[in-house]
Amino acid sequence: MAGGGTEAFPDLGRHCQNPDCNLLDFLPFTCDGCRKVFCVEHRSYKSHGCPGSDHRSRRVVVCEACSAAIDATGEDERAALARHEGSGDCDPRRKKKRVCPVRRCREVLTFSNTSACKACGIKVCLKHRFPADHSCGTGAAAARAAAAAGGRWNDKFAAVLASRGAKKYGKKERG
Repeated sequence: MAGGGTEAFPDLGRHCQNPDCNLLDFLPFTCDGCRKVFCVEHRSYKSHGCPGSDHRSRRVVVCEACSAAIDATGEDERAALARHEGSGDCDPRRKKKRVCPVRRCREVLTFSNTSACKACGIKVCLKHRFPADHSCGTGAAAARAAAAAGGRWNDKFAAVLASRGAKKYGKKERG
């Protein structure tokens, strides 16, 4: 073990155990791979060339048949894949990614770009998240009613405002 401290305080701090450094550090780091003491500059596995750097690492292999992630920590990748295929969990039908159900939309649905419609419950991509954009019964009916009320956006606005009980809208008349 490397000693530390100064003449006045012999138990204070530790010397970095990197052979090129030997810096007296008052807040040293102990590597959990090789159990040696290092300064802040040499505390990472890579900076001091730690032989035990992968002792706590996890390795994951992706099955090409079903796209499942398999934990391969502590064993060969081929052995992990063989174990997965033999377990009965490998289902090639799961390989297919879900896509947006809207016609002519081929967007793959992931956790970050999926939206569920509150009216019909269909999971669609973010482009089609509004009821008027997909084949939702309530949204399509509302869009058709708005289009029938008038083609321009201000006519639609006036119809909605009138339905809410507003008496007058638009420009004020001057006397």
